[in-house]
Amino acid sequence: MGKLVSTLFVTLDGVYQAPGGPQEDTRGGFTHGGWSFPYADEDFGRFIGEVFTRPGAFLLGRRTYDIFATYWPKVTDPADPVAGPLNSLPKYVPSSTLTDPGWAGTTVLSGDLAEEVAAVKERTDGEVQMHGSGALVRSLLALDLVDTLHLLTFPVVLGSGFRLFTEGAVPTAFEHTGGSVTGGGVSIQTYDLKGRPEYGEFGLPEGA
Repeated sequence: MGKLVSTLFVTLDGVYQAPGGPQEDTRGGFTHGGWSFPYADEDFGRFIGEVFTRPGAFLLGRRTYDIFATYWPKVTDPADPVAGPLNSLPKYVPSSTLTDPGWAGTTVLSGDLAEEVAAVKERTDGEVQMHGSGALVRSLLALDLVDTLHLLTFPVVLGSGFRLFTEGAVPTAFEHTGGSVTGGGVSIQTYDLKGRPEYGEFGLPEGA
């Protein structure tokens, strides 16, 4: 059974929208697209390269799928560390509107999200990887279906854009399992889903 592993780029104020380019996602009049680009140094590239050695399949939100499908099939070198896996491995897209995907190896999941994603995990050897797809990640975290979250936090505040965690998110606790900081200042932290948060209270010292 595969693990569902999410890799997400966020700003210090939690924005995940359009890290890769100005025209990637301009919804809401977003004008800051491409904010991750200045930080793509050797440390950053090494981490992403390592991530792409482990997938058995990919699970992508509809918008991320559309963005990827216009770019990665054109990178035809099978030895490319990112394009090779993306083009050759199964890809799953939860969608009620995508009916004829043109990217080879794509399966549309149109039924119950929890059941369909659980079934994908069950039949996959290796990681079921999610890249970007912030809204889908949020939905699957609420269903306790995400096993591991690689959260890459970039040293920039944008002040607008779609946030990963919004008001009403399901309270969730994580266990920190590793991390590093790149030379460019990107904090790469890995968390495993733990369950619900625990609560306590800082009381006054005895005798105070």
